[in-house]
Amino acid sequence: MRIDIISVVPGLLEGPFSHSILKRAEEKGLAKVQIHNLRDYAIGKQKQVDDYAFGGGAGMVMMIEPIAKCIEALQSQRTYDEIIYLTPDGATFDQVMANELSLKGNLMMLCGHYKGVDERVRQKFITKEISIGDFVLSGGELAAAVLADAIIRLIPGVLNDETSALTDSFQDGLLAPPVYTRPAAYDGMEVPDILLSGHQAKIEDWRFEQSVRRTKERRPDLLDRE
Repeated sequence: MRIDIISVVPGLLEGPFSHSILKRAEEKGLAKVQIHNLRDYAIGKQKQVDDYAFGGGAGMVMMIEPIAKCIEALQSQRTYDEIIYLTPDGATFDQVMANELSLKGNLMMLCGHYKGVDERVRQKFITKEISIGDFVLSGGELAAAVLADAIIRLIPGVLNDETSALTDSFQDGLLAPPVYTRPAAYDGMEVPDILLSGHQAKIEDWRFEQSVRRTKERRPDLLDRE
């Protein structure tokens, strides 16, 4: 998989992709994340990427010309399965969407800033609009990092144990069950006997029951979607 991310402040994305699972995925040749500075495609000597909104109002708007030049330059090199715009009014990102996107080959992400992008960018180039929640960030960079992490970890071979991602919260519409590790007893608190029994079928039944219980208690809305 290759993910190209267009940003006005690319420095915000350097950290997330230079550590842990995302770095490992790139070292294994399973995923490549490339950050593109929109100012490299900016207008005039001032490297302008934003301007005042027609009709007035507070805040600046990202201009169409620099974005169009950047997207078209990238499209001349490869075909993209999706061109994603990170925006608060997009579809809410969830595990189902992460699973679907993890099957793609080439993704492009455009990070919004200021009061957003010229609407014509969305009309002409964007194929998918995504939000990571009902709140507003200073820009789409952190949202892009969240998407990339959630997607890349699902690619076969990225995680050492490929079954790990399949047992994450939300994969089956439920929250994950409680987990324990050594020591078996600590400060009067003990690991449930079933987990020490060695009866794998009974353990799986217990985990499912715990997932359902935890979901009912903490996220009953997930059960209502069924």
